[in-house]
Amino acid sequence: MSLLYEKLKEVAKTLLPVFILVLIICFTIVDVNSDLILRFIVGSVLLLIGLTIFLWGVDLSMNPIGEHMSREVATSRSLNKIAILSFLLGFLVTVAEPDLLILGNQIEGASGGDLVSQLIVYMVSIGVGVMISLGVFRLLKDKPLNIFMAITYGVIFVLALLVSEEFLAISFDASGATTGALTTPFVLALSLGLSNVKGGKKSEENSFGLVGIMSSGPILAVMLLSIISGQKNIQGDVGEYVFAEGVIRPILNVVPHIFIESLMALLPLVLLFFIYNFGKFKLPKGEIWGIIKGLILTLLGLVIFLTAVNSGFMDMGRVLGMELAKINNWLLIGTGFVLGLIVVLVEPAVHVLGEQIEEVSGGHIPLKLIRLTLSLGVGIAIAFSMVRIIVPEVKLWYFLLPGFLIAIILSFKSDPVFVGIAYDAGGVASGPMTATFILAFAQGAASQIETANVLVDGFGIIAMVAMAPVFSLMILGTAFQRKKVSSVPEDEKIVITPSKIKESSLYHSCILAVVNRGYADRVVDVAREAGATGATIIHGRGTDKHTKVVLPILNIELLPEKEIICLITGANISGNIADNLLRDHKLEQDGEVSVYISPTIAMVKDLSVDEESQDKDDEQVSSKALVEE
Repeated sequence: MSLLYEKLKEVAKTLLPVFILVLIICFTIVDVNSDLILRFIVGSVLLLIGLTIFLWGVDLSMNPIGEHMSREVATSRSLNKIAILSFLLGFLVTVAEPDLLILGNQIEGASGGDLVSQLIVYMVSIGVGVMISLGVFRLLKDKPLNIFMAITYGVIFVLALLVSEEFLAISFDASGATTGALTTPFVLALSLGLSNVKGGKKSEENSFGLVGIMSSGPILAVMLLSIISGQKNIQGDVGEYVFAEGVIRPILNVVPHIFIESLMALLPLVLLFFIYNFGKFKLPKGEIWGIIKGLILTLLGLVIFLTAVNSGFMDMGRVLGMELAKINNWLLIGTGFVLGLIVVLVEPAVHVLGEQIEEVSGGHIPLKLIRLTLSLGVGIAIAFSMVRIIVPEVKLWYFLLPGFLIAIILSFKSDPVFVGIAYDAGGVASGPMTATFILAFAQGAASQIETANVLVDGFGIIAMVAMAPVFSLMILGTAFQRKKVSSVPEDEKIVITPSKIKESSLYHSCILAVVNRGYADRVVDVAREAGATGATIIHGRGTDKHTKVVLPILNIELLPEKEIICLITGANISGNIADNLLRDHKLEQDGEVSVYISPTIAMVKDLSVDEESQDKDDEQVSSKALVEE
């Protein structure tokens, strides 16, 4: 239940600020029908419940499925099998992505049925599948991500010259919509699993980047759809948007259709996993039941979430966009900017990403700076999207072309780890709020501006939001690369002489426990029960010849991952800790635990020697390197 509570807090933090802002606008600036306000409140509660259950189910089912399938991909000896399985995983998980389903319906409605929702969803999913296959080969062959992305976006820029503004906006929006609540965690799990299985010097870099590669697939797919079909422009009649009447009835009316749509979206991926489990994985019944429980929760949450979105949440976004556009253009731009600030600041994934960057940078790039940069970037992106709607001369490519071009150039100057993180970051910002409320807000505004085109100006906002993190984080990565701390000059080093160090009378033991991947937490728990107070977990790989797996086609050597747990304990309890670890049945049988003990002596500074000079040394430690001899 703790996981459910955490997910509830995450969704509430994302939803509540938008909910409060909307109600303030409704009661102060815009006159909104009472039925719509009530339906928005009910829809918000349903969205909170649905998205919470959905994310809970994803953690219980989709993440384990992603890990098992990634191991199957990485350890396959067939080049064709790697390509086909990678494609299927990318295609099937994208078909079930709620953000993409919402975008498909929005495109169908805005084009008057000229572009069918299912066509968009399947074309985009094909693009994702192809790019994930290429991304997997890039990862397994250790090809540089910056070069791969430069080539990919080079092709995109060329194709952009051949398509109309409508298809340009839709293609980039589809890219942002695919990196949603289902696809992003699944692909991140796939990427991390591949990186862990493969190992190597670039393991940390390979943990990122696959989401960024995946998001380029929809752009290519929609552009190629336009070029191959010969359809330069969309001729469908947008028509007048009809708002539903009542509170409960509109919600109940959409449930049957959404349930069937959600079930059909999830079913293919689930069937693929269970076919592999029956033939290869053969997971324990307990784990299978846990995954089945997660899949049921995922389906239930998806139905509730999509019901809430389609029955009141997006209607409110569209009405606010329409009404604010009627009142004042500057008010429309300002509201878009504030929405961008709020959506990113309260997005839980942004906080996780910020902590990752802070860790990678060794603390040189503070978490507050990361959040502020992303927040301002997305706020400005949405504000500029409103400017596009108001001023017909301002085109989408004015922002996307230089934004991605500068990001690509900076990728060759940025820290390599930042390149993958920056490209993945677009999926962080373009979450459920962007694909639902903000997209509807933009379309509502475009429908009221005489010079605006809903198909051109009403779309593209997800693309702007997805580009902002890539651009801003690449700048941070470049700054980090330039400001890496160099070694301190010899004349600035403080040397603590042996006279200032004395041997402590307290003897310790260093215990190293080596186990199979996934059993480190068990070691820590057993050690704590025996008296240990802390531990350090290190990831490593086996070196015995019988543990090696070599892929003959790719000529890649794979080593199973091990976990090394280091504990420094008192000598009087080290023997008891080691005995408990070796006697634990689960660690002995499944974890294949090995334990090593080495005596150590604690060394401390002798503060009785020249205390006055030592105090001066302490004042300088914070700004200069410390060398102990």
